[in-house]
Amino acid sequence: MVTMVDFQRFYNACDPTRTLNMGNSEDEPYYIDFAPVRGNSMVQQIERTITILSPNSKTCQLFSGHIGCGKSTELLLLKEQLEKSGFFVVYFESTQDLDVADVDVTDVLLAIARQVSLSLEDAQLFVEPRGFQKLLKDTVDFLSMPELSAEFEQGGKKFAVDKDGFSVEMPVVVGPLSVGIASITAKAKNSSNLRSRLRGYLEPQTSTLLRVINEELLAPAKALLKQRSKNGIVVIIDNLDRVIPTLKPSGKLQTEYLFVDRGGELRGLDCHLVYTVPLMLLFSSSNDMLKNRLGGGMSPKVLPMVRVRSRDGSDDVEGMQLLRQMVLVRAFPELAKTPEKLIAHSAEVFDSLDTLDRLCRISGGHVRNVMALLYACLQQDDPPISRSTLDRVIQDDRDRLVVTIDEEEWAMIFRVVQQQILKGEQEAQILLPNMYVYEYSDSQGRWFNINPVLEETTRFQSWQKQTTAS
Repeated sequence: MVTMVDFQRFYNACDPTRTLNMGNSEDEPYYIDFAPVRGNSMVQQIERTITILSPNSKTCQLFSGHIGCGKSTELLLLKEQLEKSGFFVVYFESTQDLDVADVDVTDVLLAIARQVSLSLEDAQLFVEPRGFQKLLKDTVDFLSMPELSAEFEQGGKKFAVDKDGFSVEMPVVVGPLSVGIASITAKAKNSSNLRSRLRGYLEPQTSTLLRVINEELLAPAKALLKQRSKNGIVVIIDNLDRVIPTLKPSGKLQTEYLFVDRGGELRGLDCHLVYTVPLMLLFSSSNDMLKNRLGGGMSPKVLPMVRVRSRDGSDDVEGMQLLRQMVLVRAFPELAKTPEKLIAHSAEVFDSLDTLDRLCRISGGHVRNVMALLYACLQQDDPPISRSTLDRVIQDDRDRLVVTIDEEEWAMIFRVVQQQILKGEQEAQILLPNMYVYEYSDSQGRWFNINPVLEETTRFQSWQKQTTAS
């Protein structure tokens, strides 16, 4: 039978905003294991720590990586594997509950408690955290105190007037624990004044909050789960690496304050924890304190780019092969288990294998960039994608990026190209978030290289000629 491209399915599969969920049978064929060309399987290390090394205790592991490198997909794979090993896994995107521009430790603890209780309720497991409920009620009573804000009722709902004269709907603790927590945190997320007052009340009671979560939520939950032959609770907090490093009144960056100064409290929950942490912290002077305070002595696991070329600039054969497979399986998921047959159908997607290889090389092994470039081609024309269409898309991407780089930043890029290392926090803060350089890993360790799209700029080629001539 001749395999034909299902165009609508192909377009949907190439959406760069799509995160693959290994619990979804439709997504499973699209997953490619890049561990051999990323240095190690970070997911396997995290899973092994939980299931083999410390199954009956608690762990706190840190996971980081570059924007769009596939962290969420890997964490959802971890969730699937841990569930197969008999663990009750709570995965959530912290951006659902938190304002990443303004986060404190009590916000994170309440978000975790809400998501754990919600997952338990979905599994028809119910606990009676009376002390926790009392703490929530006392919190609401405090937030509603008339000496702190004027109050009024309208339409059967209670409102308060904040310091700026804006009305804020006051929360009411009703129903299950998850609903009670959400009734407070949802309002606080959308009101900086309410959020500030909430923290002012809960901050001195952080130890109490930790205690009621551990004793009245996690401990009884583990007892109920044991009756269902579950091995324990794992909480995976995704997207917390997106916390913005704003400057706090204390003079510290929010990221350093949250993950380092308050790291001991974040790891204080009595279950297995996996936190995503900002990559920039790993290049800061706080790196070692992060490792010890939040990681408990274990360094964060970092997910690098797919290695499409070696340190000497030559193609990495295995990396290129896996990236080709990632692209072509989007068109032919039915061939996922026979990847050797994918190349035979590449002419239905690209005008030549050279065009496919150019896409893979220019991406630098950044998996979201592969999909973004491919999707931009599909926005212009139907498959098979021509070399001219791809080149236009690459040129647009290059021109968009190059106008953001000043001479000082070019000097940093040139030094990275020559030495293949990053030096310090300043370079990391400029070069990594802007995707001017990418990180890779091989048998010799970590190394860095320029985003390949910048190699095609006049500025880089001029520098390269001067360097070669000298």
